[in-house]
Amino acid sequence: MPGELVDLSVPIVSGMPVYPGDPSVVVTPALTVADSGVNVRRLHLGSQSGTHVDAPYHIDDSLPGLERLPLERFTGRAVVLDARGLAPRTAIGPEALPEGLEPGVVLLIATGWSRYWGEDGYLAHPYPSVELAEAIVAAGVRTVGIDALSVDRTPPQDDPGGLTLDVHRVLCGAHAVIAENLTGLDRLPAAQAEGRAIEVSLFPIRLDGDGAPVRAVARIR
Repeated sequence: MPGELVDLSVPIVSGMPVYPGDPSVVVTPALTVADSGVNVRRLHLGSQSGTHVDAPYHIDDSLPGLERLPLERFTGRAVVLDARGLAPRTAIGPEALPEGLEPGVVLLIATGWSRYWGEDGYLAHPYPSVELAEAIVAAGVRTVGIDALSVDRTPPQDDPGGLTLDVHRVLCGAHAVIAENLTGLDRLPAAQAEGRAIEVSLFPIRLDGDGAPVRAVARIR
């Protein structure tokens, strides 16, 4: 299949950033060639580690987990919402919604915040407003990705009481899939402006429940 492949995933490594309160990530040798004849890694991580998808079950026990979602929900034609250049913790309004949205489309929100991965400033990302989330759902879109820690505002570490999941509730309530901690989206707005087709795959490992890490990849044609 022709086209340029773009890796949209962060690497899984010990000590990598996680959402405040989530399990830390530790990757260590379990077996080695020297001792056992093979190399095997031992992984300690949460289901929301690194580049991952959220299933609706993430925020409500009554909503479907990954295994109950159709595979089509994890791949499709991508449309990019270019939200780069915004100030920290800016809410992205519905006026930013791009054209071309329809059922089956994957909406990728490019904030440019992946450049702060591993820095304190990563928590201060822009995020969709509730009104934007409602407009996304109204357009029939059921897969949304962002190059930031969350689709909701992430409060400062000294203000954990500022946490809300309002955007999660809108999207997950519509049985949408949410991909977070994407990277490399900066390459996509220009391709979209040139009229090139973009397809994206966000398939998680087969782990039922609230979510799972993914190897997110875009194909630009």
